[in-house]
Amino acid sequence: MADWSAGQYLKFEDERTRPVVDLLARVPLAAPARIVDLGCGPGNSTEVLAGRYPGAALAGLDSSPAMLAAARRRLPGVPFEEADLASWRPDGPVDLLFANAVFQWVPDHLAVLARLVGALPAGGVLAVQMPDNLAEPTHQMMDEVARAGPWAEKIAAAGVGREMLPPAGDYYDALVEAGAAVDLWRTTYHHVLADVAAIVEWVKGTGLRPYLDPLDERERDGYLAAYAEGLAAHYPPQVDGRVLLRFPRLFMVAVKR
Repeated sequence: MADWSAGQYLKFEDERTRPVVDLLARVPLAAPARIVDLGCGPGNSTEVLAGRYPGAALAGLDSSPAMLAAARRRLPGVPFEEADLASWRPDGPVDLLFANAVFQWVPDHLAVLARLVGALPAGGVLAVQMPDNLAEPTHQMMDEVARAGPWAEKIAAAGVGREMLPPAGDYYDALVEAGAAVDLWRTTYHHVLADVAAIVEWVKGTGLRPYLDPLDERERDGYLAAYAEGLAAHYPPQVDGRVLLRFPRLFMVAVKR
């Protein structure tokens, strides 16, 4: 898959940062000494962490060079490192491992999360948020359009998409077995956007990327036109002409016993 676009991602920075704030509000730590922002992206989540815990030693990890470059510009005093979360391990005690909207992309992430909890000291926290929106029209339409057009073979050959999240109970069991007390909840946001074109711009920065990457420019234009047309039936304008993007997310805070 091509590298992420920090600029595309940050077109909706306020909306994307709201879950960061909501997750951090449930972290029961007064003054953690060391924090690692897992999947830090362009640094918007790292900036929120720095604001709440200005005395902590803070670092960010991401697999995307483009995202890391944006994060370094944003927070030049914070160390950012390229890393694969599927295999990464902390090199010493960490009080808070914070992960906003990244583990949905990590294969077998239940096992990875359990391993990370196992690496925490007593009282350490793993805080995670993941989009849980594959059943939403935004993502159902991605697959429908992918199967229906002249681009079908290319997209199928690329093996696009990601798997549905496991049930919440599976996360609870895995984290409890790893030695944590677990708080789980699900929040559905309704983001107010200008129109259906804005929804397309939103998902172009995340879930739509694997569908577009295999296509040439003409195919991309055709796919996006068909996709926008399909979305229009599911996101009708409100009384002021705007649309509501329904966006469910799963949250968990695991405190090592």
